Amino acid sequence: MNGLIDRDIAHIARVMRPSLTGDLGGPILSSGYWRKRLHRLLESPMLTKAQLCAIDSLLLELDEFDAGGFGVTFPHPIDGTGDGTWETHDAVQSA
Repeated sequence: MNGLIDRDIAHIARVMRPSLTGDLGGPILSSGYWRKRLHRLLESPMLTKAQLCAIDSLLLELDEFDAGGFGVTFPHPIDGTGDGTWETHDAVQSA
């Protein structure tokens, strides 16, 4: 059972960030989706300390993303024209 959990954690660690950053259309899978998957893993019996730490680290990454991204430039829509049409601008997050 722990081997399956290890593989699931490794898979999530590998694909979560690219799926959140997505492309010009936005995220491929939402942070809510990944959060549910990680919380489901937390419900597994007999998690090791390493597994708990890995899941916690991934949840912290989701918190960082939800707070404004991974320190990467994300386009944010703004109504800067005053006529109800939308533009985009790049919000730069300083380190």
